[in-house]
Amino acid sequence: MNWQEMGEYSRIEKLAAQPVRDGECVLTWQWPKDIQAVYVYSFEAGAEKPPELLAPQQMKLFTREEYKAKSGYRERIDYIGSRGYRIFPCMIKDGAVTALLQKDEHNVVRVNGGKAGIRYSVHYGRKLFGKFKTARIQLFCEIPVPQEALCYVKKEGAPPSGRQDGTAYPFRRDFDAGSQSLPEIEIGRNDYLRLFLTDPSRYGEIFELIQE
Repeated sequence: MNWQEMGEYSRIEKLAAQPVRDGECVLTWQWPKDIQAVYVYSFEAGAEKPPELLAPQQMKLFTREEYKAKSGYRERIDYIGSRGYRIFPCMIKDGAVTALLQKDEHNVVRVNGGKAGIRYSVHYGRKLFGKFKTARIQLFCEIPVPQEALCYVKKEGAPPSGRQDGTAYPFRRDFDAGSQSLPEIEIGRNDYLRLFLTDPSRYGEIFELIQE
């Protein structure tokens, strides 16, 4: 992979992403005057590699003519969570492609894909004349969910309204895709449970939690 330091007038500017019909996204940017092609590098959120470690097959060569014909760079949004795109200007001479090292924020954009649904319900069982009752959580996960993404919160007197509205408890195992019923939990007779994402800023882009 050939890389070269970038000149000031070779900089990609005004990179933006816009959703269009049928689950497609279009990237647009301002082309430098003398740049006729770019490399498009896509990466999962938090997993961007330094340019020097990238191989040509990890990027897509996209020409200025293709850009004009398609009114931008188009890609289907068929993934879960957030994905980043970085556009590297390229020089082509005698059939050889040299990518230019642009590392600022002008040539990178992030696109939010779909969210995977986590549907859950809580079923309570009464014990006659006792101080306790049982609670069983049933889940349906569209994709596997790591245990650290979810917690359940217990509150006395009414269902909790948030993660801080009661006592939070972690789960002890990951959740498979599909339906699953968790072991019964013994709680106080006047206690109620709800599930929450442990870190909405992190997991809220990936999962949608739905109580049934």
